Amino acid sequence: MILGIDASNIRKGGGVTHLVELLRVANPLIHGFDQVVIWSTLGTLNKIEDREWLHKIHDPLFESGLIYRLFWQRFRLKQLAHEAGCNLLFVPGGSDASNFQPLVTISQNMLPFEWRELKRFGLSLMTVKLMLLRFAQGRTFRKADGVIFLTQYARDGVQQVTRKLAGKTINIPHGIKSNFFSPPRPQTDSEKFTSERPCRLIYVSIIDAYKHQWEVVEAVAKLRESGLSIVLDLIGPPGAAIGRLEQTIDRLDPDRTFVKYHGAVTYDLLPESYKNADIGIFASSCENMPNILLESMAAGLPIACSNLGPMPEMLGDAGVYFNPEQPDEIAAAIRKLLESSELRANLAELAFQQAQLYSWERCAQETFDFLSQIAREHQR
Repeated sequence: MILGIDASNIRKGGGVTHLVELLRVANPLIHGFDQVVIWSTLGTLNKIEDREWLHKIHDPLFESGLIYRLFWQRFRLKQLAHEAGCNLLFVPGGSDASNFQPLVTISQNMLPFEWRELKRFGLSLMTVKLMLLRFAQGRTFRKADGVIFLTQYARDGVQQVTRKLAGKTINIPHGIKSNFFSPPRPQTDSEKFTSERPCRLIYVSIIDAYKHQWEVVEAVAKLRESGLSIVLDLIGPPGAAIGRLEQTIDRLDPDRTFVKYHGAVTYDLLPESYKNADIGIFASSCENMPNILLESMAAGLPIACSNLGPMPEMLGDAGVYFNPEQPDEIAAAIRKLLESSELRANLAELAFQQAQLYSWERCAQETFDFLSQIAREHQR
């Protein structure tokens, strides 16, 4: 059998990480696929390791904008997939206009399917984009022969919008790169945190409307006012809420004494950033499956975490939870961790053990099992 992968709209972020890691550890031959044909941008293809069974194809239209990519997918992909002898088309981006069958796709973005989060963007181009994605992905999920979800939360949430899907569905979580794994370190006693050696809190994520970094800054400011020695390291590219974050920092920490915004850090350098932290925090209110939370778990950090979305499903009993829109709750969760080195040690160990469940080898095995199953059923 031959597997086709339409990755024409996989260009950055978690989608690229998933594709690169999936194909790095996969062995399609044992699942009955003699060849994998992938269409994508040069930037994405260059990040994917070469394999004897992998045929990479680039089309200049992929570099020409969304309209051109949609044209290619709608009017060229189906014919190209048939010419390549594909027995199945895999669309990890979630949206398909080719009408090729059989088709398997992945749900990797919850923003289009949660009204509460959509409304945060107001009347904007982002809202229009998310509404279009809601339509396109919902249509793709309903017609697909198989849909892969990353969490049970996402599976339930999407199907509240699409209703029960006709095709097969399965939960297959992403993995964690091995360089993020670092056994929990000995915890510093709370009284040993001083102005010279403060407790370092790290939050890694894009600065966006549903990430609530400004609420975390409010919480840390409250803790500082109460006499606790704590600093906050924010890492992530600027997004739609960068202005709101900067205004909050200007108001509460104009001299940047305890809030450090580092901007984007390259993926390979992130493990070192986690190693320099004492406590991890994740304050998002909308996720499908946050790789950042998994990375904090693998890094052996005690974690204060949002109680919304799939976060409790992933972190389980290994975190202290809060409402990400309530600075007082965020501050209470951080204080609980900071004041007990024993609690930090116990939760860090639990989180580290929980992280062992998420491997790219497992993800690749289960994904190709599912793809093979759908392809063989269609042949029959």
